[in-house]
Amino acid sequence: MLSRITQRQLEYFVASGEAGSISAAAERIHVSSPSISAAITHMEAELGIQLFIRHHAQGISLTAVGRLVMQEAKQILEQVSNLYTIASESLNTVRGPLRVGCLESLAPMITPELVFGFGRAFPGVRLTQAEGNHEELLEKLRSGELDIALTYDLVTSPDIDFQPLAQLPPYVMVGEYHPLASLPAVSMQDLEAYPVVLLDTPWSRDYFLSLFIQAGTTPNIIMRSTNLETVRAMVGNGIGYSFANARPKSNMSQDGKRVIRLRLAGTHRPMRLGYATASNTQLSRVVSAFAERCRMFVSDQYIPGMAPPSFFDPHAVRVLTGVS
Repeated sequence: MLSRITQRQLEYFVASGEAGSISAAAERIHVSSPSISAAITHMEAELGIQLFIRHHAQGISLTAVGRLVMQEAKQILEQVSNLYTIASESLNTVRGPLRVGCLESLAPMITPELVFGFGRAFPGVRLTQAEGNHEELLEKLRSGELDIALTYDLVTSPDIDFQPLAQLPPYVMVGEYHPLASLPAVSMQDLEAYPVVLLDTPWSRDYFLSLFIQAGTTPNIIMRSTNLETVRAMVGNGIGYSFANARPKSNMSQDGKRVIRLRLAGTHRPMRLGYATASNTQLSRVVSAFAERCRMFVSDQYIPGMAPPSFFDPHAVRVLTGVS
């Protein structure tokens, strides 16, 4: 006789149905593809139905009955989550599932201490994390795939509540041998003659381009990337300068080139780092506890994983003479 379907198998099934691919679901929930495939096969055998249509090299899609099972599975998982909430409130403890999203450019810096530190502080919390751009995080909050997301105030929406925690003003990144590298600060006019590498993610690109519009200058965009570390590597290799708001503690790109952070002269709107939640959702005890940790750990004076706001390093640049 087949064993009953477990909560974990339901979670794997729902993740696969939402992602439309077992490999994409595996990446999203940090579980191996064979484990997810085995869970789906078990559910199909247990229920005696086909849940998915397998498309060779093109993922999977739900059958008609699979869509009905998906609706019920989501309700079951929501009810299980409510059980954890009831138990936590009665015991005055923090436990249960917590699904945290984080802007992909911020995740390597802030999630180890802020997110996974929360998991160590509360062993009863079952923590999962997803990364993406700003639009992707908001959509997952709206669909209920995430409980809370760490991001910027890039766009306002009536169905999203945003709690600001810290301001991150823009600064300029240049390579070690850039002509402006030894200056204490640079203006937008100083930068106009040089090529720029643009961090090309939704909303962030508009924010950085607005710096040129405000200054009345025209950017000479030579390269674009959606990955902050790729932008830093291009800057370190002298391809162009760039802008950023997040402040990595390391002043080296991943390929070992020095990246210099310069103050941007003038008044510019800072990014505001904070957490977002769906406005139509009542926060559970575990989500409220994580939000409280965010308020305690993130401020203008300190952000986990980031350099202090006062750190600019042109004074430490090795100035070369006689080199063109």
